[in-house]
Amino acid sequence: MATVSVREIMRTDVPAIAPDDSVARVSRVLSDSGLPGVPVVEDGVVVGIVTDKDIIQREADISSPAVVPFLDAFFVVDAGRDLDEELQRVLATSARELMTEPVINIRDSATLEETATVMLERGVSVLPVLDQENHLVGIVSRHDLVRVIARLESDETA
Repeated sequence: MATVSVREIMRTDVPAIAPDDSVARVSRVLSDSGLPGVPVVEDGVVVGIVTDKDIIQREADISSPAVVPFLDAFFVVDAGRDLDEELQRVLATSARELMTEPVINIRDSATLEETATVMLERGVSVLPVLDQENHLVGIVSRHDLVRVIARLESDETA
């Protein structure tokens, strides 16, 4: 397979949001962009990312930890999820309260293989793309990778 850089794959029309943008605005931007996530930018720096998962989590039931009595004490059985974090997301009114930080980014010089590896290893579906000066220059999603891989695969079989 040919070496493809993220510069060739990424979208350059990045729909960034501000930390103080409302959840309603963030939802609209996500929906309109068709991306699974949008970067939160403050003073030209990517400070977080809000994904479709963050928006959907707001609507999910919160699972409170079970309290188990044992002798004269009570123990909280942890289900593995952070209740404080879940509550923060459900009650969020701004991008700052909803966003995931720190953000996993990728350089614009990265290859398709490096981008795919980061996405799989870190369990993310979208990556902001930064240049050498850490300026936001694009965004790449799993869908973008699939589109390029499909093209490369069909080129090889032709």
